[in-house]
Amino acid sequence: MPKFKLDGESLSLSDFIEITRHYSEVELAEEAVVKVDKARELVDRYVAEDRVEYGITTGFGEFSKVIISKDDAVELQQNLIFSHACGVGDPLPEDIVRGVMLLRINALSKGYSGIRMSTIQQLIDMLNLGIHPVIPEKGSLGSSGDLAPLAHMVLVMMGEGEAFFKGERISGAKALKLANLEPIHLTSKEGLALINGTQVMTSVGAHTLYDAISLYKTANISLALTMEALNGITDAYEPMTHIIRRQEGQIKSAAAVLKILEGSKMTSRQSEIRVQDAYSIRCAPQVHGACHDNFSYVKEKIELEMNAVTDNPIILVDEDRVISGGNFHGEPLAQVFDYMKIGIAEIANISERRLERLVNPALSGGLPAFLIERGGLNSGFMIVQYAAAALVSENKVLAHPASVDSIPSSANQEDHVSMGTIAARQAREMLYNASKVVALEILCACQAIDLRGKKKLGKGSEIVYEIVREKVDFYDKDRIMNIDMEKVIELVDSGIIHKEVEKITGDLFL
Repeated sequence: MPKFKLDGESLSLSDFIEITRHYSEVELAEEAVVKVDKARELVDRYVAEDRVEYGITTGFGEFSKVIISKDDAVELQQNLIFSHACGVGDPLPEDIVRGVMLLRINALSKGYSGIRMSTIQQLIDMLNLGIHPVIPEKGSLGSSGDLAPLAHMVLVMMGEGEAFFKGERISGAKALKLANLEPIHLTSKEGLALINGTQVMTSVGAHTLYDAISLYKTANISLALTMEALNGITDAYEPMTHIIRRQEGQIKSAAAVLKILEGSKMTSRQSEIRVQDAYSIRCAPQVHGACHDNFSYVKEKIELEMNAVTDNPIILVDEDRVISGGNFHGEPLAQVFDYMKIGIAEIANISERRLERLVNPALSGGLPAFLIERGGLNSGFMIVQYAAAALVSENKVLAHPASVDSIPSSANQEDHVSMGTIAARQAREMLYNASKVVALEILCACQAIDLRGKKKLGKGSEIVYEIVREKVDFYDKDRIMNIDMEKVIELVDSGIIHKEVEKITGDLFL
C-alpha cells in the first residue's frame, strides 16, 4: 500500500482515520522537505548570529526575558521537554495518540517551525513502526498549545518516558531499541516546535467527530425502527415540508429516514391511526438535521486545524524573520468542540424520549407496559429507560461549555487559556454515553416490533432488525438485561449497523 504523502495542506478527516485506525503509513512530500530544510537553515543562522528571538535564544513563557547562550541551546530544549511533561490521568487511547503524532508531523511539514528534517523523521518512523508514546489524558490548558501531553510524546523520541509497542507498555528507550531507532538529541527551537500546538485537542476532537457522524447515521435508523414500532406517521417526512424550511440537515435527515423506511408496512399515514405524532417522532428531522449541520460545521473547522500552523514562534523564511504570535491558542477549536457537545447531547436526548414512548403504556399505542408480557412478574425494559435517562442526564452536565472558563498561568503572562482539550475530552465522553442511548432505543424498538406483530419493515430497517435478532432473542421473560444491551451497544459502536444499511440506501449523512 502506498504511503500517505503529508504536505501540511491536504489532510482530510477520512485520511486521518485511515492512518490512525487502519495503520496506513506516511511520509513527507518532497516539497515539504524543501520547506523544512529552508526554515532550519534560518534558525541555524540566527543562532550563529546570537540574535535574540523568542524560543530560539530565550527562555519560555514568563522566562522569555532570559537570554540563553549558544552553548546552552541544546540543554534548553531538553529541559523544556523534561519540565513540561506534567500530564496526569489514564493514557490516551492508541488511535488518539497516533492522531497526535500524525497531526504534529503534518503541522511541522509546512516549514514554519524551524525543526530539522531528521527530527521529524524520528516521529514519522515511530508512527509507521507503531511506537505509541504513553500520553496522559489530562494536564493541558489548551493554550501555549497542548504543552504537557505533547511533551510526553517527545520524551519517547529522546529515549525517555514510556511507550506502547506491540501491545506491551515499556520504556521509551526499549521501544526505540526494539524498532532499531536511536534516540534523538534536540537542538535549538526543536523542543518548542514539537510541543507548541493544538494537536492533542484536535486528535481527540477529530476522532469524536468521526464517531459522532457515525452515530448520527445510526440515530436515523433507530428513529425509523421506533416509527415502525409505534406506527409512526410518514407524512411529516415528505420532502416539501423540509425543502420550504431551507435547512440542509433537516432535508437530509428526513430523506434518510424515508429511504430506510421504504416499503414498510408498519408505518401509517396522517389520520389513519391518529392525526399527528409527538415531537420526538414528528420533529425528529428538525432535531437530527440540526445535529447534521452541527457536525458538518465542526468537520470544516477541524480539517482547517489539521492543516494549520499552530507553532510559536513562526519562521518566515521569505521575509527572513521570526514572529512571536499566538497560533497555539486553542480557542478556535474550544468553542467548536463545545458546540459539537450540544449536537451529541441532542441525539441522545431525543432518542431517550422515543425510548420512553416505547416502554410507557400511556404513550405506546397499545404495547404492553415496559415491552413485556406478564408484567409485574416481569419488569421487562423498565430499567433500560432508567439507564438511558442516567446517560442523558450525565451528558447535560458535561455539555456545560469548557471554553468559557479560563485561569491564568505562567505568572500571568499566559492570562487567558482555552480549555479546548477539556472540551474535546468532554465531547468524547458524551459520545460514549450517547451511543449507548441509541443502542438501547434500537433494542427496545426491535422488541416492540415483535410485540406489535411484525409485518414487512422498510428496506433499511429490516436489515437492522435481522442484525439485532442474530445477536439478541425476543425477550419473553426477564433475563440478565445488560448482556443483551452490550451486544447491541457493540453493534452500534462498531458502525456495522449504518454501514450495512448504506449498502442499499447510500450515505445517510451526505
